[in-house]
Amino acid sequence: MSPMMLQYLTIKKQYEGYLLFYRLGDFYELFFDDAKTASKELDLTLTGRDCGEGERAPMCGVPYHACDSYIAKLMEKGYKVAICEQTEDPKNCKGIVPREVIRIITPGTVTLHDALRESENNYLCTLYLGETEAALAFYDLAENAVFATHITQSETRSLPMGVIAELAKYKPKELITNVPEDRCASVCAFMKAREGVLVSCGESALFSDDHRALIEQQFSRSESDLGMDRGIESTPRAVGALLAYLKETQKTALLSLKELQLYDGSEFVALDPASRSNLELVQTQRSGEKRGSLLWVIDHTKTSLGARLLRRWLEQPLTTPRAIAKRQSGVLELYNSLPLMDKVREAISPIQDLERIVSRVVYGTANAKDLYALALSLSFLPALENVLKNCTGEELSELYKSLSEEILPKTTPLCDLILRAVRPDAPFSIREGGFIMNGYSEELDELQSIMTESQQYLAKIEAAERELTGIPKLKIGYNRVFGYYFEVSKSYMNKVPDRYIRKQTLVNAERFITSELKDMESRILGAKDRAVALEYEIFCALCEEVKQQSVAVQAAAHAIAKLDTLASLAHVALENHYVCPIVDYSDALFISEGRHPVVEKVSKDFFVPNDADLDCKDKRMAIITGPNMAGKSTYMRQVALIVILAQMGSFVPAKDAHIGIVDKIFTRVGAGDDLSMGQSTFMLEMSEVAYILKNATKKSLIIYDEIGRGTSTYDGM
Repeated sequence: MSPMMLQYLTIKKQYEGYLLFYRLGDFYELFFDDAKTASKELDLTLTGRDCGEGERAPMCGVPYHACDSYIAKLMEKGYKVAICEQTEDPKNCKGIVPREVIRIITPGTVTLHDALRESENNYLCTLYLGETEAALAFYDLAENAVFATHITQSETRSLPMGVIAELAKYKPKELITNVPEDRCASVCAFMKAREGVLVSCGESALFSDDHRALIEQQFSRSESDLGMDRGIESTPRAVGALLAYLKETQKTALLSLKELQLYDGSEFVALDPASRSNLELVQTQRSGEKRGSLLWVIDHTKTSLGARLLRRWLEQPLTTPRAIAKRQSGVLELYNSLPLMDKVREAISPIQDLERIVSRVVYGTANAKDLYALALSLSFLPALENVLKNCTGEELSELYKSLSEEILPKTTPLCDLILRAVRPDAPFSIREGGFIMNGYSEELDELQSIMTESQQYLAKIEAAERELTGIPKLKIGYNRVFGYYFEVSKSYMNKVPDRYIRKQTLVNAERFITSELKDMESRILGAKDRAVALEYEIFCALCEEVKQQSVAVQAAAHAIAKLDTLASLAHVALENHYVCPIVDYSDALFISEGRHPVVEKVSKDFFVPNDADLDCKDKRMAIITGPNMAGKSTYMRQVALIVILAQMGSFVPAKDAHIGIVDKIFTRVGAGDDLSMGQSTFMLEMSEVAYILKNATKKSLIIYDEIGRGTSTYDGM
């Protein structure tokens, strides 16, 4: 094997299971099986390369400056990529250039803009599965919080069912678990049914006890906080594995994680995967599109930050009236003041995705355009603070206080620094210069002055040489191999002076150098190389400043997301004539003149409103009858959707509504079968009904739509 191929194979051996992007000049190359996979998935031409001893390795590659779009496609298909970079300048190396893997990219840890959907979180999940308990930890690289929960097995709920319910809530793009696939077959099947999800099973070494120090370092959490004093070992194992995996893949210090949010199922309304699908919360069942879903109706956010938070609120309705009332106060204050709502929406609309920009800076994938976008977005915060200064409601006044006292004192100096340093028209590449403003660095200005003056001086040399030699078309050129040169066409060769040194012969011309030209070349190229290196040093220093203030930037992002979400809900309420519901711990579920939020938006006809009146005493059940197309299913679903809207903190489509807190929502809709598991339509229906009856409480809302269709009326009942 050639020295280069030996180096490749040595590195590849350490990263089995990853597609190794190996830097060769201006390309990332892939070899052997990696090349075959990449050529197929990315539609690249498969070529070959001699690697010594007569062997020819399959090979394909992508330009290093355009690799993001190719990697994004691989992430969508559930692959893992290792980026192997040259660690020294090839000009300064003798023999093989040193290389090492500087970054690992997986579907759950990707920060590339092309690989992420603006309105959706991109969660990584670690799952520790024991005999009678389990724990899950979720993290999106754009956020500064880890969400973790502990699940115990019960008579009514198996561990896999509990795990699947949590996975349905977060929809992670990557799942890592400690047990082999045969120990969690149903969980793996649920995850793999979603396109582009990466599932890694049997990673027991990652879930060791060695990560407790890492947890305490990131969150300052004691063992009692994680439940270890109560014999709970699964939570620290899941959280520790998550942090260790991030550290291993990112090859750098982790983003300043603000908090570890430990939650249990009682904090949110429990919705199993079937109920989420049947109610079409974020996408329709038929086409899988957002249009036609409840999210489509209520999402009028102005930023990707708000779009993601709104989606999370919708998928995780609250069960605490106090927390719901706080959100309602923000919606109500904006709803009651149209000028305030318009000013808030106008102030936040230019703000870009601060969460993902700062994550790219921290994890080393940002460019100068990202820095400028970050600073420009931060520059809108003072105007937003001014808009909120007279707010009196609990939610908005709290956001104003956070902006004025915690966020702006730290982000304003950072914003000013970056805007003073980075050009608005900065190029994508940070390795070729051209993105630092004039006046920011005296040394850089001096180097650029040398380059500018040198170009003028070269023009003078060219003009002088034409006059001295009498060669009218003599010109100065440049290439990487020979540097600067005089080019003379062959028709004027008799006029070339003796002091010219021949360097290259072309078909119609000759190229020459002189000592004067070489001196000027050294000066120009030395200044250019130093200027490019200095700009990169300045860029790295600016990134360090961003890292130092990453917590403040994340706090700003969260404040903007919350404002955007509240303003969107207020806008929807005003536009669609929604009302603020009463939400408490009572047993009431009273809706006056309720409307289906989606159907009324898509229907050309006037929607006829309906009432609902249920409680946990004499009105526990309503049996809905009527002919086909009478609206039975619409009515039943609208009750569930109004409950979800109310408990996420939104106004609801009704004349009046009083919602007693619902802890779980179950739906059983339509006929279907699972013949691969030996279950007929009727058997599947009865199994699902049995699951609902076992897990429902007196505070649960249950929708049975068309039960017993697969058999006689008597057996169905």
